[in-house]
Amino acid sequence: MSSHCPFRFSTLLTVAAAGLALLMPASLLQSHAQTAPQQAGQQAALSDSAKSENKTERNTSAESAPQAAPTAAANPTAQKGVTGKAIDKVKEVARSAGDIFSRVPCLPPKGVSKSMGSLPRVANKLVAGQPVVIVAFGSSSTQGYGSSSPEFTYPNRLAAQLRRKYPTADISVVNAGKGGEDASEMMKRLQTAVIDLHPDLVIWQVGTNAVLRNLDPAETAKLVEEGITRIQAVGSDVVLIDPQYSPRVNEHAESAGKMMKLLNKTAELRKVGVFPRFAVMKDWHERQAIPIENFVIADGLHMSDWGYACFAQLLGDDIIKSVGQIKLGVAVPSDVRAYRPM
Repeated sequence: MSSHCPFRFSTLLTVAAAGLALLMPASLLQSHAQTAPQQAGQQAALSDSAKSENKTERNTSAESAPQAAPTAAANPTAQKGVTGKAIDKVKEVARSAGDIFSRVPCLPPKGVSKSMGSLPRVANKLVAGQPVVIVAFGSSSTQGYGSSSPEFTYPNRLAAQLRRKYPTADISVVNAGKGGEDASEMMKRLQTAVIDLHPDLVIWQVGTNAVLRNLDPAETAKLVEEGITRIQAVGSDVVLIDPQYSPRVNEHAESAGKMMKLLNKTAELRKVGVFPRFAVMKDWHERQAIPIENFVIADGLHMSDWGYACFAQLLGDDIIKSVGQIKLGVAVPSDVRAYRPM
């Protein structure tokens, strides 16, 4: 018995050793298989972290003054580039424009009769829920010279007001203003800039440049009458806008007076409305005691944001009034002028 025991023991040791030898590689492989992805993930994370740190360093150096990463993260404003600052500036201007009438109220002038019976097409289309196209035709006052942003031109102000009042209506206000033009130059583009758009209303601002250039007011009135006739032939409503009350226009008081009289006479002949811009702006200054610099910019001619805003507000109020009359069934003759001279 004793001679067989060593053999059996050694055999068992050999088998055990072989079993361990077989088990250990599998165990090690399994351990390596579990550990390798973790190590790869850790390395990738470290790589991404390094890239992020490098990107932060580049951004910090590109903006302006260097500072620690935690400080920059805590102060997002410090990370804004030129675009961000520009957007902030636009928002600031928009906020200041939004409360423009809280600083200086926009009041209608006294003593001006304002029946809007001369805009039947616009009113009827709004009441019927049909699309309305308005073309603002003129020179730099229409184009918006002097405003701080295209949003603050009178055509855009008017469009915003009408859309607020009629939120479900499809209202387009096309700005067809071109700086520096007089009536003869406007007539050359009347067809393409106005008539071809099939407008429901044409608001025609005219006369100022003719006054400044000492052109014959009678000749301007003749061209305006011809233009109104062509516009009315396609069924559009028309409102004229006369020159502005401003230091540079007032230097030509005699010519400006003749221009306004002739424009009113032409409007009466063609049975269209006139927005008496000169009288309205004069009322701002003389009756409401608003300093000229509040509604005219430093060039002494063009209107400011407030001037354009109040001008658009008064015009929009009367378009809205006309629509209200038709809704109530008020039969206002189409030849009643929107505005009469003061």
